[in-house]
Amino acid sequence: MVEPSRELLAPGEVVDPYVTALAQFDAAADYLDLDESTRQYLRNNRRELLVRLPVRMSDGSISVFWGCRIQHSWARGPSKGGIRYHPSVSLDEVRALAMWMTWKCAVVNIPFGGAKGGVRVDHKKLSQRELESLTRRYAVAITPVIGPNADIPAPDVGTTPQTMAWFMDAYGGTQRRWSPEAVTGKPISVGGTVGREEATGAGIMYVVKEAARRNRLTPSETTVAIQGFGNAGQWSARLLKGLGFQVVAVSDTSGGIHNGHGLDIEAAIAQKLDSGRVTDHKNGDRVTNEELLTLPVDILVPAAFENQITTANASDIKAKIVAEAANGPTTPEADQILNDAGALVIPDVLASAGGVVVSYFEWAQNRSGVYWEKEEVDSRLDQIMTRAYGQVANVAEKEKLTMREAAIVLGIRRVVEATVLRGMRP
Repeated sequence: MVEPSRELLAPGEVVDPYVTALAQFDAAADYLDLDESTRQYLRNNRRELLVRLPVRMSDGSISVFWGCRIQHSWARGPSKGGIRYHPSVSLDEVRALAMWMTWKCAVVNIPFGGAKGGVRVDHKKLSQRELESLTRRYAVAITPVIGPNADIPAPDVGTTPQTMAWFMDAYGGTQRRWSPEAVTGKPISVGGTVGREEATGAGIMYVVKEAARRNRLTPSETTVAIQGFGNAGQWSARLLKGLGFQVVAVSDTSGGIHNGHGLDIEAAIAQKLDSGRVTDHKNGDRVTNEELLTLPVDILVPAAFENQITTANASDIKAKIVAEAANGPTTPEADQILNDAGALVIPDVLASAGGVVVSYFEWAQNRSGVYWEKEEVDSRLDQIMTRAYGQVANVAEKEKLTMREAAIVLGIRRVVEATVLRGMRP
């Protein structure tokens, strides 16, 4: 397969995630021999909305926050993607995440396109009332471009089920009706689905389980390190340990803990929830986030942010399998280093798709008014994730591609097919 364009990437640099997303697309487009019109159509977003959000703070002052909503594709259905609250949110980051969401939805074959939203804010410094005011302001600001048949938001970094409940209420007020299907990731009591909280971690668990089976790894003899201990990291750790894997290291922004005999994951989660720092857990040795990535483990799960695996550390990674729970944790050059070393990289567009799959279940339940039991949600998620892994692996084997290349090629093929059948909009 043609390599991603290198003139955009200085060796070893931490790249803009949108540069990575475009490089991945261009490489796949070259491989698929897409004509220039189709390439340009899919390379660009359908809509970009920038908003300024004035919020009255608790001291009576007004603060204005920057936000956006990016919609990359509607070819296979309404666009779908989370809302991120973080000080580092940028337009290019959200553009990349929206594009990855398009391929992610196509890879697992659910009827959505990709979107993403963000507000540049340190949500930890806001009071509960300020956070609610910001969320309602943002919801109203992007209401003209969202809706259950247009674009369905969900939680992401810095947002929670409570955030989605406020968002749904604000959106419903603009429509003057009950609108649970307009947003997913809600609390169960206001239309959410069972299984949504752990969905991303469960998706990781299912693809790691399938990868281990195909590579003849016995869970009880297989060690796992997880960088990032938010929702995805915590649930990945809990569920993988539940299958018998030996989770020996986890980390958050404070650093990490490592115990070669296996961590007490429930105690580590309890410590994280209590103090906000997993490093306060005493059942392990302290390691840095950088050290965690290079521990001698069988499986590495980067579940933090973009650009964690770069040319600076890729050659030191010892894991046989890297399952990307975060979006874009590996730069293109680092990806090549891992592949050359024989590591199996399960790419983000496949590995982290559990969240959007269960969001799809929530949306479908909201629209029908019929709600499923936990066993049905788990069974459907297992089926979709395991099938998607097999389809990507088959493309990789048949066409001599890496798993990332195969996933993006498969996703783009499905989006191209829908685009051609529908015709490009004027």
